[in-house]
Amino acid sequence: MVFDYKIIVYIIFGILPSLTWLSYYLKKDIHPEPKRMVLKIFLWGALITLPVFFIQVGLTYLLGLANVSPFLTRIIYWFLIIALSEEAFKYLVIRMKVLGSPELDEPLDIMLYMVIAALGFAALENILYLFSPISQMSFNDLMYRTLTITFVRFIGATFLHTLCSAVIGYALAISFCEVKQRYLSFSAGVILATLLHGLYDFSIMQLEGYARIAIPISVIIILAFLIFSGFERLKQLKSVCKIK
Repeated sequence: MVFDYKIIVYIIFGILPSLTWLSYYLKKDIHPEPKRMVLKIFLWGALITLPVFFIQVGLTYLLGLANVSPFLTRIIYWFLIIALSEEAFKYLVIRMKVLGSPELDEPLDIMLYMVIAALGFAALENILYLFSPISQMSFNDLMYRTLTITFVRFIGATFLHTLCSAVIGYALAISFCEVKQRYLSFSAGVILATLLHGLYDFSIMQLEGYARIAIPISVIIILAFLIFSGFERLKQLKSVCKIK
């Protein structure tokens, strides 16, 4: 029974940040998406967390075999192995499960579904992150640790996942509207999302002092500004750019 209640706590508090952000983003959609479709993309976002994890482990092993400097190793790890792989697979969910769907009928939908996939990804990532040795923690210690991690990841990692995926979603939506620059627009979105995602992770894990706090906060603020502006622009494009 001790094992059971801890697993339940991890699942509830691991999913809670994603559900909170999901509620917020869905309220920004004037024409709500079907609940069945929202749940489907959320679950697919969660499922791709596992293959991403194993791919990252494999690539990290190969990187360890390469003869590169420690600094370059850290750059490759955080920006390519971690950031790019996660952004690529979240996009893959939308590529396979949303593009071409009859539920996709306006530019804003693409951005929203990218966010939903990201929230599914973050939910399972949060659950895995919460796990700790089952028998070595009192209930009070467990709850303190769980609440602290949940709050930090709510304003940090979970929000970051939504914002980076929203950047790609915005770029993908714009690429449908600006056909002549389709590949340029989409590529720019992927590169920007990957760079900011990698910078956030790199600064938290590798830097010290003021920069360790200032850079992640700056990344979140920049992304939030871009995304909230993007939401408004895509709403205006609804009547002139239909997704086919």
